[in-house]
Amino acid sequence: MKSPNAKLFLTFLATVGLAARVLAADFFIHDGDRVVFLGDSITEQRLYTTYIEAYALTRYPQWQLTFRNVGWGGDTAWLRQRAHPDEKQLFAAEPAAQQAMVEEAVGRGLSRDVLPLKPTAVTIDFGMNDHAYQPFREDIFRAYVRSQTEIAKVLKANGVRVALLTPQPIEDKRPDPDQDVRNQSLRKFSDGLKEVATQAGTTFGDQFDPYMAIMLRARAEDPKAFIGGGDAVHPGAMGHTIMAWAILKALGAPALVSRAEINGATKLVVAAACKIQNLKVVNGVISFVRLDDALPMPIDPACAPPKTNSAPEGFDGSLSMPIDPTANPVLKLAPIFDDLNRYELQITDLAPGSYELSIDGESVGKVTAEQLGKGWNLAASAGPITRQSQELLKLVFQKNNLYFNRWRNVQLYSFPAWAQSPDNETRRTAELARLDQKIVENEAEIEKLRKPQAHQFELKPVAQ
Repeated sequence: MKSPNAKLFLTFLATVGLAARVLAADFFIHDGDRVVFLGDSITEQRLYTTYIEAYALTRYPQWQLTFRNVGWGGDTAWLRQRAHPDEKQLFAAEPAAQQAMVEEAVGRGLSRDVLPLKPTAVTIDFGMNDHAYQPFREDIFRAYVRSQTEIAKVLKANGVRVALLTPQPIEDKRPDPDQDVRNQSLRKFSDGLKEVATQAGTTFGDQFDPYMAIMLRARAEDPKAFIGGGDAVHPGAMGHTIMAWAILKALGAPALVSRAEINGATKLVVAAACKIQNLKVVNGVISFVRLDDALPMPIDPACAPPKTNSAPEGFDGSLSMPIDPTANPVLKLAPIFDDLNRYELQITDLAPGSYELSIDGESVGKVTAEQLGKGWNLAASAGPITRQSQELLKLVFQKNNLYFNRWRNVQLYSFPAWAQSPDNETRRTAELARLDQKIVENEAEIEKLRKPQAHQFELKPVAQ
């Protein structure tokens, strides 16, 4: 007969498993999805999109997922760069004429760049170019709303789930970014997009407000702060990580990676989204094998300053803080780990004192018994586990760069020298086939790398 404590642990385990399945069902991205990212140059940067892709691949390694990015610099909701409508006429047109122009432009652009990919889910991030970097204009706004409505309509008619995303705010080096007339215009465009999403029955993702709130907090501390990196319109890795955080939250992405709770005295185990085996406690040393259902979400190392020592990533070697957020500045700006990346280890009923954790023989940090009793989020500092996620992120970047080259430079022609030869069509067909094969090979590597591996954990007291 099981003890009352054991029954309690089993009930908790079943409840956590059910909760994890419910959270997965709430996420915008589903098993089997072909996800397409549609947008302008900010999407074309292949940063926030790659971070969202890496999140999904690591959080749900058992799912079959495909991602393609068709962002185009300078593009708008009326697909300016793909269909080239006369914008002066578009903005001045009466409703019926404007609707006809929008239908023609959106239909042409989606038919060439999106629908052939057979997407099941599409995120749409327009607005930065649409408002034309000027105070709010009602005529442009009408075209924007009509165009976003048409994109959602066409995609939904083709069986696609749609997420309409606001742009992030412009970040000039000024203490009051909310008073920038361009941001005030973007605010109105974002409010209008929310109405479109409500009426169209699509998912809505607001990154404008969360990003602006972070900027304002940073300016309150330092009027010269510049949080995003890059330039005012095109953030670097820091800004895109904040964007991905805001978008993933809006898309219903769950926080839990996996969780293990061990009672150091009774050896009882509670595990969520992981398995704990071979648990031993010998002379105060706790060891076990942990196999997770998922990997931590990788945070782009480009967000962090170069390392000046050999300390484990995300850990400063002190005992006062298991994870030092200053190791990656973006973690100070947004609660990314709390909201999206909880890879947890909790060990209770330990003798007071300090302990060192190693994974596969590699020291990943020191921590007190009190801190372990409250729970340690290891997402930034899990040694070989964290590195596996980082290696996957590199592969995803490589694949996305390959696809961009395939789509823009070969499929749509960038007119390399060979294109002027008599057999250019034959050679282009061969080049497309070559790139497609490289993408397939890259995705096969990603598929292998996203599978969690079993790891040996050991926690031992630190001699005082």
